[in-house]
Amino acid sequence: MAEGRSRPAWANIDLTAVRHNATLLRRIVAPSALCAVVKADAYGHGAPAVAKAAIEGGAAGLAVALIDEGVELREADITAPVLLLSEPPADAADAVVAGGLTPTLCSLEGVRAMAAAATRLGVRVSVHVKVDTGMHRMGADPATAPDVAIAVSESPILRLEALWTHLAVADGASANDREFTDRQLARFDQVVATLAERDVRPNILHAANSAAALAWPQARYDLVRCGITLYGELPSPSLAPTVAAEGAQLRPVLSLRARVSAVRELAAGERPSYGRLRPLPSRARVATVPIGYADGLPRAAFDAGLEVLIGGRRFPLAGAVTMDQIVVDCGPESLVAPGDEVVLLGRQGDEMITAAEWADRLGTISYEVLCSIGRRVPRVTVGEAKAGWSRTSPWGGAR
Repeated sequence: MAEGRSRPAWANIDLTAVRHNATLLRRIVAPSALCAVVKADAYGHGAPAVAKAAIEGGAAGLAVALIDEGVELREADITAPVLLLSEPPADAADAVVAGGLTPTLCSLEGVRAMAAAATRLGVRVSVHVKVDTGMHRMGADPATAPDVAIAVSESPILRLEALWTHLAVADGASANDREFTDRQLARFDQVVATLAERDVRPNILHAANSAAALAWPQARYDLVRCGITLYGELPSPSLAPTVAAEGAQLRPVLSLRARVSAVRELAAGERPSYGRLRPLPSRARVATVPIGYADGLPRAAFDAGLEVLIGGRRFPLAGAVTMDQIVVDCGPESLVAPGDEVVLLGRQGDEMITAAEWADRLGTISYEVLCSIGRRVPRVTVGEAKAGWSRTSPWGGAR
C-alpha cells in the first residue's frame, strides 16, 4: 500500500476507481454525455489526476466553480471542455477567454463583458446560459433567461452552446421534493420552448446533478453533471438500487490512512486527551495516531462515536480529537504496535468505513466529509491515468 513519505498519514486516491465510476455513470445515463465535476480540487481528491482519469473513463468534459480551478486543469495539459458553473466577474472575462474555459452566463451585463473580452482576444467563445428554476443561488430568472440566451446567440463573437439549470432536491424522496423537481423541469422546458419560438435552439441542454442523473431519467437531456458519484459516494442511500441495477457498484476513490506512532498501556479509569472527557472502561492499550482536526477529522468525531480500523478490527477513540493527533482505545488484549496501519476511511480486511458512515454519525453529508480532508494530508495516487486520455471534441459531440 502506497503512503506519503513526509508524515505517517496520507490519502490514497484510486484513479482506477475514478475510471470505473465514470464508465458506470456514462452507461447509466446513455445516450447523454457525462460532465465530471472536479471543483474544490475534485472534492479534495486532486483535480488534474481525477480529471484525466474521468475523461479516460468516458467523461466528455469537466466542470469547476472557479476560474483558477479551470486554469489549473489547462496547466496540466487538459484540453477537454471545462465549464465554469457560475457567471465570472466582468473584470475576469479576459482570464476566462485566455484559459479556453466555457463560461456560464446569466445576465446581459455578463454577456456584454464576455463579448468584449472575446473581441479583445480575437476568440469566439462558447457559452452556457443558466436558468434559475428554483434553486435561487445563481441563474437568470425564467422570464429573463430567453433574453440572455438570445443576446448570446446574436453576438458575432459568442456561441450559445448550452442552456442549463440546477435541481435543488433531486435526491429527496418526499412527495414535496418530487413535486418541486417536476416544477423545476417544467420551468426549464418552458424556457426551451420560448427560445424555440424565436428559432434559438442551444446545442446542449443539461439539468441533472448526480441525484437527478440516477433518479430522474427525464432530467438527463443531453448532458449530466456528476460530482459525488464520480468519487464513489451516493447523494442518497435511496439511489443505491439504481446503480445496482446496472450490475456494478460505485467504488470509493479516497481512503484515509495513517500509522500508529506510539502505544501505551493505561489503567481502567484513565482519561486520555484534552478535557479528560471519558474514563477508559478497562485496562487498555491506547494508540496515538498522527492525524487530527487540522487534517479534516472533526473534533465532533469523539462524541459521534467514529471508529478506526486497525488489523481489520474497529476501535473507538479514547478521547478528544486534537489538532494533530488522536488516541484510540484498542482494548486490553490488542497487540497493536507502532507502525501498524490505521484506516479512518476505506477498507481493511473485511471491515470498511465510508464517508457516508462519517456523514451519518456527524449529521452532515459525504460531500463535506471528503472536501474537509486538509491539504497537509498527502494525496497518493494509485492506478495512474494512461496516455491518450486527452479529448478535444466539444462535449463528445452532444446533440
